Amino acid sequence: MILRQPPWRNWARTESVRPVRVERPATVGAVQRSVRAAIRAGLRIKAVGTGHSFTGIAVAPGVQLDLYDLGGLIEIDVPAARVTVAAGLPLHRLGRLLDDHGLALANLGDIDRQTVAGAISTGTHGTGGGFVGLASQVTGLTLVTADGTLLRVSDTENTEILPAVRLGLGALGIIVDVTIQCVPRFQLHSDQRSEPLDAVLEDFVRRSRTHDHFEFFWFPHTDTALTKTNTRVVEPRPAARAHRVSRWIDNELLANGVYRGVCAVGTALPALVPSLARLSARSTGNRQFTDASTRVFATNRAVRFREMEYALPRDRVPEAVRAVRRFIEARGWRISFPIEVRSAAADDLWLSPAYGRDTGYVSVHRYVREDPEEYFRAVEQIMIGYGGRPHWGKLHYQKADALRGRYPHFDDFLAVRDRLDPERRFTNSYLERVLGP
Repeated sequence: MILRQPPWRNWARTESVRPVRVERPATVGAVQRSVRAAIRAGLRIKAVGTGHSFTGIAVAPGVQLDLYDLGGLIEIDVPAARVTVAAGLPLHRLGRLLDDHGLALANLGDIDRQTVAGAISTGTHGTGGGFVGLASQVTGLTLVTADGTLLRVSDTENTEILPAVRLGLGALGIIVDVTIQCVPRFQLHSDQRSEPLDAVLEDFVRRSRTHDHFEFFWFPHTDTALTKTNTRVVEPRPAARAHRVSRWIDNELLANGVYRGVCAVGTALPALVPSLARLSARSTGNRQFTDASTRVFATNRAVRFREMEYALPRDRVPEAVRAVRRFIEARGWRISFPIEVRSAAADDLWLSPAYGRDTGYVSVHRYVREDPEEYFRAVEQIMIGYGGRPHWGKLHYQKADALRGRYPHFDDFLAVRDRLDPERRFTNSYLERVLGP
């Protein structure tokens, strides 16, 4: 009897697939053998991490490579603050590993469950007007290419394609190791406040420029923004252990436990959403604390949702958020999940949403039990009107022809793809949509 593979589903339950076969290589050589075997069988092959992309970027109908066992430390150079790790290492484990050696990532997003390879391949970023995303912190990586050979690309080897492979969408090969430029370990002082939305929008560009890490959340149907200002601490100070109980109440009980109930009620009784939104905004009080950077940047996300995020020229973010606000009010929609607004420095990665411009990110969400498409499509059109580029790992509806005009090096990336994967062994339906066949 032949047993079929169980279906694979991503975290957001937006994608599922039943691969022809699943392999779990523990060595680079095993990855090479898997690629060569897939070629002989005429199957496409894709690596998968923890499934935190909302899009189908990691869907593998042919051979699915689960890289969980390829997830350890390879080399660390503390004086140079560089670390090389296997591709399947999750970010939260990387953070602890670096901390043990007095190092840290320069910046980190608010979710740290992704693998290193998955995070850089989709353009994962944090917030901070002077800080680039995770892929821009990469100084080198090793790919298994479409013929099963190894290709090292770094700041000293094959440098001409480094801007392509650091954020490669999984379209150029299977990443097996990554070298990251780190920084000395540091703390963050977090100042979280409720403020009037209009005042926050008016001052967003300045605050993004002058503060280390600034972001805010806005619950539709309210006039309140929940701001978070994280400041890097030069002189280490004792962690604010006295506040950890209240932080657990805020992060786990209120943000996850109670909020899951709020979303469920809002789904069943949409008319209550505005009142619930105001309650949610009020329930997050002002607080300050200081802790290790990894514990401040990332928070647990237990309430399942769907997300779309667009990168805009930073000075256009306030207009765009106001436009979304007007549209929600005009349509009479009931939106229970907040809109999140962040920033990032310009970078030089060919397919980075922050390529060549100081950037602001606007992300919209819907609870997992709600259909996001009408809302997301409408917001997407607003974002496109302000020069938006979609986050590759979050839901959007764009195709290659439209995306080409937003990335000056789009065709340069395709040329690298033609060179490294001419027979499209690493593609899937999502990549065919956004890059072309």
